[in-house]
Amino acid sequence: MGLKAIFLGTPGFAVPSLEAMVSAGFDLLSVYTQPDRPKGRGQSVAMSAVKEAALRLNLSVEQPERIRKPEIVEALREQAPDLMVVVGYGQIIPQNIIDIPRFGIINVHGSLLPKYRGAGPIQWALANGESVTGVTTMQINAGLDTGSMLLKSETPIDPDENAVELGGRLSILGAKLLLETLANPGQAGTVQDDKAATHAPMLSKLDAAIDWSWPATLIHNRTRGFYPWPGTMTQFRDQTLRFWKTRVVEESSTIEPGRVLGTKGPLKIACGHGTVLEVLEVQQEGRKRVSGADFRNGLRIDENEILGA
Repeated sequence: MGLKAIFLGTPGFAVPSLEAMVSAGFDLLSVYTQPDRPKGRGQSVAMSAVKEAALRLNLSVEQPERIRKPEIVEALREQAPDLMVVVGYGQIIPQNIIDIPRFGIINVHGSLLPKYRGAGPIQWALANGESVTGVTTMQINAGLDTGSMLLKSETPIDPDENAVELGGRLSILGAKLLLETLANPGQAGTVQDDKAATHAPMLSKLDAAIDWSWPATLIHNRTRGFYPWPGTMTQFRDQTLRFWKTRVVEESSTIEPGRVLGTKGPLKIACGHGTVLEVLEVQQEGRKRVSGADFRNGLRIDENEILGA
C-alpha cells in the first residue's frame, strides 16, 4: 500500500492486527509496546505478545516507559508516519502525538462503542451478560475511547464463552475490520453519543469476590468474564477457593445462599433469588485445578456447609 505506519500495541489481542498490516504491505516504521515486565508466580521478566510477534516479523521495536516524554514524541515525529494504529497499547496517547500522522491515529476497540469504553470491554460485556458484542475502529482523540467511530463489526456471544475465547475471536474480527478501515484512511467518522456510553474499568482483585446473594447467572457471567484473571473467589473452611468454570443449573433452591446442595455428586451451591450454580472446575489455595465433584469428594463436603463465611 505504500503508507508509512507506526503500530502501538501490547496484548495478544493486538497481534492479529499487526500481522494483518504486515501481510497487507504497510511500511511499518516501528512497533511500540510496553516494557518487559515480571510475570507469573516466578516473576521472571517477560516480553509482551506484540513484542514477540514484532521480533518474529523482523520489525523495529521500541518500549518507552512513558510515550509522552518529549524525546519519545520527537522520535515519533521524525519518523513522519502517514498514520498510526493503536490496539491495546496500555497508555493514554497525548494530543501532541495524535497530531503527528496526517491520517491520525486509528484504534481497534473490543466493543460496540459507545458501550464499554475503557480497559476491560470484553471482560465486562461477559460479566454483564451481554448476548452480542463486537469491535469498533475509531479515530483516537484525547479522551478515553471517545473518538469518532469509523467501522463496526458485531458477533453473538455464546452463553458459556469466556474472556479468552471471546477475545481470540474479536482479535481476528478486529484485524479484518482494521484493514477495511485502512483501505480508506481519510474517511469521516461518526461522533459517539456520550449519553449511551458505558464504562469498562480495568479489573482488580476486588472484582473476584463472590456475593452469594447474587443470582447464579451473575456469578456464572463474572466467572467467564474474569477468566483467567482475577477470576471469581470465595472463602471455604478458612481458605480461598477460585472458580474456573461454572454453569447455571435449571433447578431452584429455598435454602440460604452460599450453602452446598445435596450429599454427593456435582458441587452445587444455592444462590440468590432461589437459583443454583454448579461449580465445574475449582482450585483450592496452593492446589491444582480439579472438577467440582472431585473437590467435593476429596474434602468430604457435607450438605448445607456454607461458602463465603
